[in-house]
Amino acid sequence: RPPVERAIAWLVARGNRRLRYIGTIKNNAWLHTRAAALNLRTLINLGLTRTSGTWTLLSKPI
Repeated sequence: RPPVERAIAWLVARGNRRLRYIGTIKNNAWLHTRAAALNLRTLINLGLTRTSGTWTLLSKPI
């Protein structure tokens, strides 16, 4: 549950509480783009990198 609440908090942060566009199609596209950007940021923080033309997630030693 905390990860879901954190993701919602990220979505509403920095003025994203209200819809930017009129119409469901544009708002749906914006929401998907925003969610993809947050997912990419999370993966980069976890060690996502591009080596030899392929994307890999580096495992961090525990």
